[in-house]
Formats: sequence, structure tokens, C-alpha cells
Amino acid sequence: MKLIRRFILPTFLSALSGLACAADDPQSMLRLPGSDGDPAQIDYTKLPVLKGTHTVVCPYDEQWKFQLHNYLLHHDGKYWCMWSHGPVVEDEPTQHVRYATSDDGLKWSESKMLTGAPAEGRAYIARGFWVRDGELLALAAYYKGKGAFGVDKDLRLEAFAWDKETDSWKHKGLIFDNSINNFAPQKLSTGEWMITRRDPRFNVSMLIGGVKALDDWRVVPVVDRLTTARTTGFSPDEPVWWEQPDTSIVALFRDNGGSNRLFRASSTDHGQTWSAPVKTDYPNSPSKLFTLRTSGGCRVLISNANPTVGRREMYLAVSEDGLIFTRMARLEIPSARATTFQYPHAIEHDGHLLIAVSNKKNLTELIKLPLAEVERLRQSAR
Repeated sequence: MKLIRRFILPTFLSALSGLACAADDPQSMLRLPGSDGDPAQIDYTKLPVLKGTHTVVCPYDEQWKFQLHNYLLHHDGKYWCMWSHGPVVEDEPTQHVRYATSDDGLKWSESKMLTGAPAEGRAYIARGFWVRDGELLALAAYYKGKGAFGVDKDLRLEAFAWDKETDSWKHKGLIFDNSINNFAPQKLSTGEWMITRRDPRFNVSMLIGGVKALDDWRVVPVVDRLTTARTTGFSPDEPVWWEQPDTSIVALFRDNGGSNRLFRASSTDHGQTWSAPVKTDYPNSPSKLFTLRTSGGCRVLISNANPTVGRREMYLAVSEDGLIFTRMARLEIPSARATTFQYPHAIEHDGHLLIAVSNKKNLTELIKLPLAEVERLRQSAR
């Protein structure tokens, strides 16, 4: 027993100390001119402004006042947008998923029900489009009570398939129990799919597989929320990931623990194991974020990157290597009143980035931004 106390306990405490230091010593992720690597030195009022064409996908609905969790896709010659649609506040029973389509990304059809009405006392949350083996799928988390997180939620991640003949969505089947994703699966260089997963306790893992069958996945743990909260104060939420050209993987996390920073983890074995998430110097309000690699070769990160104004402004940053972001600009989103913009999702198509956001969680809006504007921002870093 003395030996255990002498050797194991100090080792354990040292490990905890190492985790705490990792959380307090931010990793570099943002190097903007004039900031000297210090996010507190960023003068957001002097950042460039990116202007695109603004449109409303789904206007304010007096009966169903809530709109959030929007996702975009271009498929079969048209644009698709889906979102959660519900009563006054989010994730209440009766919340469902709606969608609209567009030929040009600017003029959108009337919205229609995607999931159908949930059973009494239950709700849906929109979770993204997924084209699997040529079939268009829409994902939705399904649960009981208010909110997807907590005790006895009966949380399930389910898929709906587009039936072109009937011009409607049909329930396809279960993807995974006790699961809510953040974005649709992406294909790894191994040929397998990978998708982020949170369980009802906010623990984060990855689901890898999805090739043999819709529900064929293995679970890879990434973050145990209680452990990290106790040792570092980090409370993980809404992860996003991408694969680098060298096949290493980067994951970013919103932190609900009050740091106003993004946390980052990585994997060098195709997502089979992960490093412990560490705090970066990249600011976040906090809110959900999104990233993609453009056809021009740079990575863009869209987020509420100015904690001093919360979600009232949305920013786009660019990185050449997918690790360090060297330029940032504010997205101009016209609004007649003080409001908030949150939960961006974006796609690239036909020389443009289309960026969907929720305005005050009441309506779904979109900016169609020429890629040339992103390239101008990118070139200013060279």
C-alpha cells in the first residue's frame, strides 16, 4: 500500500496537473497581423468585411417561432436547406424538421415538413444531409421531453431518405442509439465514414464505419465530460473535425466551461485514438462553428469569434495549412434590428460559398459569397 501511495498517487496527480496546464497554456491557432499572437489585442473594428448577396430561406413564423440547426447541400441540380422548427424556445416537444429547395440559392421554395410531426412528448433536431451510396439522406436526432440531454431521453439518431418519385421524405432507419451528431458523416481516407457523437451526458466520441450498413458503427471515445470538467474546467460541445492532406485529423470543440476559447484534439491513426483536447488561443463566444476546405485550397472557419459582442457578429477566417488561421473578416449580414446570428453551415458550389445562419433563432437566412472575396482575404496574408 505504501508503494502504491508513493509511486501511483504522485503519477496520477502529475497527470491531472499536466491536463490542467494544457488547458491554461493555449495552443497557437490564430495569428492575425497586429495582434502579436494575443487574441485580446485583436481590433475587430479594423478587420475586413466580406459582402455577399443576402436572402431569407424561411421567414419568421408566428405560430412556430423557433428556427435553428440549419444545414445546406447541393444535390441533383438544386440547393437544399433543412432546420429545426419549433415553438417559442428550442428543443421543446413538437419541434420537428423542415426543409426548402432552391435553383440558385437565393430564391427558396415554401418550407415543408421533413420528419413529420413527432410523437406526443417528443421532438426532432435537424442534424444534416448525407449522400450515402448515391442516396440522399437527412439526419435527425429524436428524443423525449425537453432537450436532448439529461436522464431518460431515449435519444436516437435516425435517417430519412428522399423519395424522388413521391417528392417526399421517408423514414429510413436508425443510425445509432444514445446519439446526437453535430454534422453529417464525412468519408475518411480509409474509405470509412466518421461522424461526431455526443451522448445524453455530453460525452464525445466518434462513430466510424457506416459502409456495410446504415447502423454499422464502432464507437471511439474522445472526451469524458465529467473528467475534463473536474480537471480542466473544459465542458465539450458541438465538435467539428477534418482530415488533413497527410491523413492526420483535427477536431475542434466549443467550450461551455467559460473559457471563450476553442479546444482542439488530434488523431494520427484515422480516428482510432485521440489526444486530450487542449485550449487554443482562438476566441469563441461560445457557439457552434463550421469549417470547410475550399476548391482554392484554403480552409475557412466560420464562427462567432468576438466574445465581446457574443453572437451579434459572424466571422470567417482562412488558413493555408488547416492549423493556423492568419486572416479574419466579418461577414456582413444585413439586419433591420439588433439581433444575433448563430449556428453557421456552409457549402461551396458554382464559384460561391453559401453560408446559412439562424437570425435570433427565429428565421433562417443565407449569404451567397463569391469565392473571389475569400481569395482576396487569403491573398492579403501573403
